[in-house]
Amino acid sequence: MKNKYSARPLILISALLMATTAAEARHPWVTDNPRLDKNAWFSNLESGAEVQSPFVAKFGLTGIGIASIKKPVASTGHHHLLIDRGLPLNFTEPLPFNDQYIHFGKGQMEAILDLPPGKHSLRLVFADHRHIPNFVYSDELVVNVTGSSGKTIDSLKRTEISLLSPRSASRISPPFAVAMHAAGYNVSHTEITEPDTGHFRLRLAPAKGDEVVIDLTGGETEVWLNPPAGSYSASLEMLSNSAPGTVMAKTAPVRFEVKPR
Repeated sequence: MKNKYSARPLILISALLMATTAAEARHPWVTDNPRLDKNAWFSNLESGAEVQSPFVAKFGLTGIGIASIKKPVASTGHHHLLIDRGLPLNFTEPLPFNDQYIHFGKGQMEAILDLPPGKHSLRLVFADHRHIPNFVYSDELVVNVTGSSGKTIDSLKRTEISLLSPRSASRISPPFAVAMHAAGYNVSHTEITEPDTGHFRLRLAPAKGDEVVIDLTGGETEVWLNPPAGSYSASLEMLSNSAPGTVMAKTAPVRFEVKPR
């Protein structure tokens, strides 16, 4: 009689090999987030801020990657912006589609909002391709819309990428987060090959030594680094998922210093 547990050693060996391969593929300077958390956040807004409409809300993400809803990709999701709504009471049901639950299923990292005067609550909720929340969300943020900026929504649209951190000329202690943003591009795991969709590539050049290139193929928009002390130059690229090797956008270098441990 065939033992129903006979396949377990092979499964365990296979899992171990995959884990070893993943560990070997990660550059030694890449490290885990010290807090080991997963959350969403607003990278350009703070609670209590006064804004004029329309305005841009930029989305940050820690500990998980983005993928569009084109097909399921494990350990990824996409942003949802909740306006004047609390967290859903049931995290096993898809988020609704209406003006208070805005979906970003293509892999967008920002929204242009045109809200009436007054106080408004904003919250990000991350969810899978079925729009079911995966317990990754932001704190509630309250903004006070004081009136009209006189700008049009089209005038606020941009097509660019940027390094949010580290800042130019900063002096930072390791480990530290490198946070990235894309406007006008959709960010996604490389399994998604839609047009105008890509993933980030970080180039890190020490003052002495070879350049380090880190491809964030899982749709990550943040990476934690623990490099040796010294002076560095960092730049960012957006690589096309549909045309591998094609650089869709890039940033100017940012120079900073890493403090000794």
